[in-house]
Amino acid sequence: MKAIRIHEHGGPEVLQYADILDPTPQAHEAVVKIDAAGINFIDIYFRTGLYPTKLPFTNGQEGAGTVVAVGADAGDVKVGDRVAYTGVQGSYAEYAAVPADRLVPVPEGLDTKTAAAVMLQGMTVHYLTHSTFKLRPGHTILTHAAAGGVGLFLVQVAKMLGARVIGTCSTEEKAARARAAGADAVILYTEQDFAAETKRLTGGRGVDAVYDSVGKTTWEGSLNSLKPRGTMVSFGNAGGPVAPFSPLELTKRGSLFLTRPSLFHYIASREDLVRRAGDVLDWVQSGKVKVHIGEEFALAQAAEAQTKLAARQTSGKLLLTP
Repeated sequence: MKAIRIHEHGGPEVLQYADILDPTPQAHEAVVKIDAAGINFIDIYFRTGLYPTKLPFTNGQEGAGTVVAVGADAGDVKVGDRVAYTGVQGSYAEYAAVPADRLVPVPEGLDTKTAAAVMLQGMTVHYLTHSTFKLRPGHTILTHAAAGGVGLFLVQVAKMLGARVIGTCSTEEKAARARAAGADAVILYTEQDFAAETKRLTGGRGVDAVYDSVGKTTWEGSLNSLKPRGTMVSFGNAGGPVAPFSPLELTKRGSLFLTRPSLFHYIASREDLVRRAGDVLDWVQSGKVKVHIGEEFALAQAAEAQTKLAARQTSGKLLLTP
């Protein structure tokens, strides 16, 4: 089968389109024929070595398709099931062997491409808004990259929960998408100081929480956008990892709260995985949340896709289709 293999850490050029052996399911595993694989920043972090893993490996953390083989003790998973998953390395391939307890069923009426597009980003939004900082009516939040895959999903869920949403984007085209998703205000960070504008939009008060997937380049402004005792949720490094800082900076800005969460701690148990994935897939199937798939790439185009994602030249979700 074809797969995207990485033999050394580095830039997009280390992504090799190669032939490897078809996977065989071990005990507690199922082999999934991949219809679509999600492209995410975490794939870049593993490619560059920011997140360490054993070399060589097949890139990709998210996929959906049909079960074609099962190993012993695979639970209720059976051949022919339409399934989706995230958090298992190896989805940039035609087939993937996945632990059966990490697979969730794709509801009837929902296509597998859409399911692949929402597993990582949709469940990220779920834990961010339902657990890390539990949104409720009356809250005002700031979210960066509001026209990205997570951003568009987060805007819609935050509005569903009754929050006021301020987003940041780089272009007016992206801002229009964020507004269409429900954002109450959108700041073009390429033209305005987003922290100063956020304070203006909140009457000098600041927001209850900032959801920041960018990291280094937005860090200072994000902290300055918060109200006293506000919560800084730093959940990504798209602009580079945040440099070490003194906790005293949180005190200076009004006894702020800071958390650096990861989805995989919020879906560690089968119970949490099924609950969050079930909610997300239901939101999408029912039309409560709309999914914007920005571009689809052939498997051999993985390097091009990651390059565009890293350059923040995309909007919505990117998919690879073997």
